[in-house]
Amino acid sequence: MSIPVLETVAISVDAHIATVRLNRPEKLNAMNLAMWHDIRSAFRYVDDTPEIRVAVLEGEGKAFTAGIDLQMMMGLGQQIQNDCEGRMRESLRRIILDLQDTLTSLERCCKPVLAAVHGACVGGGIDLVTCADMRYCSADAWFSIKEIDIGMTADVGTLQRLPRLIGEGMARELAYTARKVEAAEAREIRLVNRVFESPEALREGVRAIAADIAAKAPLAVRGVKEMITYARDHSIADGLNYNATWNAAMLMSADLQEAMMSGMAKRPPAFKD
Repeated sequence: MSIPVLETVAISVDAHIATVRLNRPEKLNAMNLAMWHDIRSAFRYVDDTPEIRVAVLEGEGKAFTAGIDLQMMMGLGQQIQNDCEGRMRESLRRIILDLQDTLTSLERCCKPVLAAVHGACVGGGIDLVTCADMRYCSADAWFSIKEIDIGMTADVGTLQRLPRLIGEGMARELAYTARKVEAAEAREIRLVNRVFESPEALREGVRAIAADIAAKAPLAVRGVKEMITYARDHSIADGLNYNATWNAAMLMSADLQEAMMSGMAKRPPAFKD
């Protein structure tokens, strides 16, 4: 499958790692309607391409993203215009649900997604990175749940996912105040796994982590993602039951045999995509 050419997102693939780069640097990667849809297209490609085992999400230019493009927000009224108030509100609800789905594509993707954040990560950017498996940042990075400052309730994932990452009390504080969270605090509250000293060190460091993941048994890695995501949203009993069912189906794989044989032979494993 050839790499799709998208308007606002650039994709490259090397050594089983896909780099998905937000690519509106002149607008600080503000998320216009095309970018929302391009993000879904990019991660559908990552999901569907066997040679890709892990993805890194990053931003081109000075910032990861300035959040939702305000011109897009201002255009919503015209987009949902209808003589019937009920149908107009129904249209708005469908738009919000679709925007939610574009970001859920990271979570739905069966490959791990590592977000590498430098500079600003604002508003919709928080919604986006909370969908990733892990988040890393450079020392110049900062985060803000900005929606409250434009008079709206964040509605595409932050309020649902962030409390599970950093705890409810801190998530409430950040959502109510829109205050800026610098890199060191982001690490302290466990929003990010690690802080790197510069954007260049961030790219190198996250790629090294991605390469480590890409060297592991792909079917097992995909199973780990599926199990952790499922367990987050279900009881322990449900998670254990699903885990047993998954391994009953997937355990006796070529990956398992190759991992055991390569270990005994003291050689690097060579897994199928």
